[in-house]
Amino acid sequence: MNKLFAGFTVLLVFGFLSGCAKKNVVYQSNGKMEDFSPIYNDYGFLSAKAKIVIEEESGKVTRGSLNLRAKKDSILWFTISPGLGMEAVRGLITQEKIQIKDRIGKEDVNLTFQEFETIYGLKLSLDLFQNILWANPPLPFDYKDRLVRVGKAFELTQVRDKVRYFSKVDVGTRKVSELVSNSLNDRGSLLASFPNFQEVNSQPFPFEVLYKLAYQLPEGGQNTIINIEWNSIDPNSGPLSFPFRF
Repeated sequence: MNKLFAGFTVLLVFGFLSGCAKKNVVYQSNGKMEDFSPIYNDYGFLSAKAKIVIEEESGKVTRGSLNLRAKKDSILWFTISPGLGMEAVRGLITQEKIQIKDRIGKEDVNLTFQEFETIYGLKLSLDLFQNILWANPPLPFDYKDRLVRVGKAFELTQVRDKVRYFSKVDVGTRKVSELVSNSLNDRGSLLASFPNFQEVNSQPFPFEVLYKLAYQLPEGGQNTIINIEWNSIDPNSGPLSFPFRF
């Protein structure tokens, strides 16, 4: 897997489009969250498009468009196109594995999540990808977690399977505004920032997102920065197809 795609997959690699959001509107909650009750977006099938900029440690910058389709709790499907209608990458993420067709580098990927963790030092899952995409707490809240109210945010610390997750959940939007995740063996880390949101079907979805990734490759540690700006999101897409083959 090349550096560009390794960084992109780590997050998920990601989010969605159609005609529901004709303009970007900053999300305004009708009330403040008095108790810890974050919003999890409601959808069956979802499609979306975004502008994406990927900055690699080498200084290389890749700009393009991201298309994503999703069936909640089942499938994330995406393509990345650098322009002129050319598709560079197509990917499929399910509950079991990550599959990627790299049309430029020709370095295809077909790994279970356990195999991915062994190679790249990052523990991933479909649920985690969904939550990181839509600014949800990364894991369900549990009595073992540490939760405190600090000003206008809840601060949530969770440790699972040798990975620590620290989330700030805004009491107004009831969404994660910042997320920091790192493996306890220091093999990988993720920082995500959600500075603003847009309203789609009376639900808050991220508008601009910044991801900073640190991960391991055979040649050593790598860092990647990914900026995403969602053009539009349709959480009522109806049944979608997810074409993929090597």
